[in-house]
Amino acid sequence: MRQKIAFFDVDGTITDADTMLAFIQFAKGRPRYYLGMLLVSPWLVALRLGLISNQLAKEKLLHFFFNGMPIENFTFMGQRFGEEVLPTMIRPKAWSAIVKHIELGHQVALVTASSDIWLRQAFSQLPVNIISTQLELVNGRITGKISGKNCNGDEKLNRIKENYPMEEYEYVCSYGDTNGDRAMLAATTIHFFKPFR
Repeated sequence: MRQKIAFFDVDGTITDADTMLAFIQFAKGRPRYYLGMLLVSPWLVALRLGLISNQLAKEKLLHFFFNGMPIENFTFMGQRFGEEVLPTMIRPKAWSAIVKHIELGHQVALVTASSDIWLRQAFSQLPVNIISTQLELVNGRITGKISGKNCNGDEKLNRIKENYPMEEYEYVCSYGDTNGDRAMLAATTIHFFKPFR
């Protein structure tokens, strides 16, 4: 029997806001968060103007806030965020859709540009796989750089194909909300754009 699978974007699709920014604010506190955002704003403006890539802008943010942090500390903060904050950000209709796919016996994968380190705790009770952006570590510490490519745009589809032999699935469904999801959406037999708003 051929299999069935559903792919979900996370930020803005499952959640009502960007989880990376929420995690930074949780980990560093509001005063430092807003100061940091002000200091890195030139990079964010450059991103808006199309002068730099999403990956470079993300690396500038992560480097500013987390460069040199031991991975144990980062993971601990991620677990706390996943327990205390992330559940309040999840759209109820999105959660219900994930559960429904699971009840129907479908595989479910979250495909996200965020890090699984601050996501996995909130979804730990569900049999879902998380395909995510990976953070670079040097001597057990966060550098702020991304290991490989940011899991966004075409890279989302590349990572899906690396993890799943698509020809083995008779039903492939996807959910997304931005241009960064369009490659994934276009490659699936059924797709939904901004379905939970």
